[in-house]
Amino acid sequence: MANTERAKMIKLAQITDKYQPAYIEKHFSSLEGLHTFSLQFCKDVAEIYDVLTRLRNGDRNPSGYSIDDAPILGLLVRVCKLLKQCVKYYEQDNAEVIAIFERPLIEATTISSYLMMHDAAAIEDYRKCSYKDRLRVLRDLESGSAFFDTKAGKRLLAAVKDKMDFEGLTRDDFAEQKKNNWRLQGKSFRDIFAQVENDDLYPATYGMMSESIHGSWNESMDWGLVRNEDGTFSAFTDYHPADIRYMTPIINFTIKPFRLWLQRIELYDELEDMMDWIDQVNTRLFRTFDTLYDGEYNAKKSST
Repeated sequence: MANTERAKMIKLAQITDKYQPAYIEKHFSSLEGLHTFSLQFCKDVAEIYDVLTRLRNGDRNPSGYSIDDAPILGLLVRVCKLLKQCVKYYEQDNAEVIAIFERPLIEATTISSYLMMHDAAAIEDYRKCSYKDRLRVLRDLESGSAFFDTKAGKRLLAAVKDKMDFEGLTRDDFAEQKKNNWRLQGKSFRDIFAQVENDDLYPATYGMMSESIHGSWNESMDWGLVRNEDGTFSAFTDYHPADIRYMTPIINFTIKPFRLWLQRIELYDELEDMMDWIDQVNTRLFRTFDTLYDGEYNAKKSST
């Protein structure tokens, strides 16, 4: 293993070394301590993923990743960046902004896992599906759109042509994608989600999360309005606070694709214990919060 890769492995160990039994138990006896622990844990998981996206097996990939690996790596980088944003707003106690980042994060974890569970044909199809709107750029050029006389239009056109030239693609290479209505292997996202996760989870996770992006009446009632006693509504302009229940499900979705990636690049044997540790701590965080929260709620209820 090259020195740079060895340094990354050392950094991973440094991140997790602080989690000794005494450190963990000290924080798991109260909601306040659990929150402090969970914030540091979420930051560390995001940092671990950052390192994993930059880690290479020099025997398999002496320089970089092939065009069959790069689409997956790009999605994992997206997961890492979105998770860092979720952590940032968890620290700011802002559940509403976390919800905005949560949906594209789960989309990236699901698609990356799906690609790693299938062969190179799925990865090629994924790449080609991304050209849907870029091909429209070429059609607009042919139709004489004045936009392509502007500097911005020329830059966009050059970027599209450069990417297609790099992949050796022409406008005639997308017949299958058009036939499948530009869906990955002809499947809806729900079909893909059901294969990777569990269809029963879809309505309560990714399905309802669309409201955080597009808005809805129910979303407004949850986040932006207060129902008055007389049945009218008033504006609620503060942000709703975030607790551990907003973060542990997000981290849970990230574990599978990073396990699959480490298996793909042949580094799983060295890092399996670390992925197990993330899974175990994340699960314990959720369960401990549930127990402590119920205990405090019942104590307050009995005192009134």
